Amino acid sequence: MSSKPKVYGIWGSPPFGAVTMCAKVLGVELDVEIVNLLNMEQLNKEYIQKCPQHTVPLLDDNGFFLPDSHAINGYLVNKYGKENDPLYPKNDIKRRALIDHRLHMDSGIVAAKGFSITRTIGFKNVKPPQEAFDDLKEAFALLNKQIEVQNTKYMVGDILSIADFSIYATVSNWGFFLKNWENEFPHIKAYMERMKQEDWPEVNDKGVNAFKALFEVRLKELGI
Repeated sequence: MSSKPKVYGIWGSPPFGAVTMCAKVLGVELDVEIVNLLNMEQLNKEYIQKCPQHTVPLLDDNGFFLPDSHAINGYLVNKYGKENDPLYPKNDIKRRALIDHRLHMDSGIVAAKGFSITRTIGFKNVKPPQEAFDDLKEAFALLNKQIEVQNTKYMVGDILSIADFSIYATVSNWGFFLKNWENEFPHIKAYMERMKQEDWPEVNDKGVNAFKALFEVRLKELGI
């Protein structure tokens, strides 16, 4: 059996990007298998047997299947990280709780609003209602206030955590749908600029470029 964990995903997916960034920081080599979402490969019977929610990324660690980037990154740190790794510590319950909060903020608010737009454009090929873009803008406003209030280098304190991988990946893609968001949300902008000074975001660049190339065409076709 393979010693490398396999991750099913596609370049351009923020959650997949989050997992690749986490793996880079941990020094874990991933066996990547591409699942073409636009060709609906995630709905193949074989894939659904592994991932009933038919999403990416999906981790296959020698037969142990785990969906959702937030859960996957926590698992990777617990398995491959240092003892009580600050990326997602086992023993520091307060820091871990704050990391969990930021992860839920990403999955339940910021990322969720962006996905409603990409699903409508990517899978239905129709123009989303203005409300969808307004909801995403509101989510960015909440994130901007969170970063302002906490006033720390990273999403949780001044030490990198798995929350940074998720937030960074989400903003990198979903900011594409909000014109001039950098001017409206200066605290997010400053956070993103700080993260770009590190080496781990570079593995996400391929995905961001792929996402923008695809959706620039789609937006033009839909007159957005």
